[in-house]
Amino acid sequence: MEDVLEVYHRPYDPLRPVVCLDERPKTLHATPRGELPARPGRAARQDYEYERHGGCNVFLWVEPLVGKRAVCVTERRTLLDFADQVRRLSDDVYPQAEQVVLVVDNLNTHTPAALYERFVPAEARRLAARFEWHYTPEHGSWLNMAECELSVLSRQCLARRLATIGQVAREAAAWQARRSQQQAVIRWQFTTADARIKLRRLYPETRDHN
Repeated sequence: MEDVLEVYHRPYDPLRPVVCLDERPKTLHATPRGELPARPGRAARQDYEYERHGGCNVFLWVEPLVGKRAVCVTERRTLLDFADQVRRLSDDVYPQAEQVVLVVDNLNTHTPAALYERFVPAEARRLAARFEWHYTPEHGSWLNMAECELSVLSRQCLARRLATIGQVAREAAAWQARRSQQQAVIRWQFTTADARIKLRRLYPETRDHN
């Protein structure tokens, strides 16, 4: 935990940007009996009946200090999908960075090993070295600022019925454009000192043997 908190309080360095990456599933639902759009004096109406159309996965990365973020919708959440997101960050988004400081949840798919599943060894090694890896502790995914951003995305965009992956991708892209235009930054306030006070029960007890 303290490792991640230390990362969040580093000064901004464009050559070593701090980036948080996370993902969330989205269930696809259709409304077979249709819906009535909103009009003056009346809210939109939607039939209670729905149909399940499977699901998809929503990746999101955010650079909190400058308000950059992007959303990518995939069919699945696998090692290969995660590896593709890492390669995109390295080569497409931050090609000029000396190293990307990456914060991710402590999941079995969020490791450099995913790169070796997706790419040949030399390429996997190159990509792994492009990142400084940091992991939130177990049961501490709330420390990942990408999770905070995913909550905003869900509330403002995805907390409704969407029937296809294409619909989810279009809605997420529109949300991303609006929020990035606003340059909405995340100002992390929780510090290591706060953790040692508020979460002291999680620290091991020490005894003075003198």
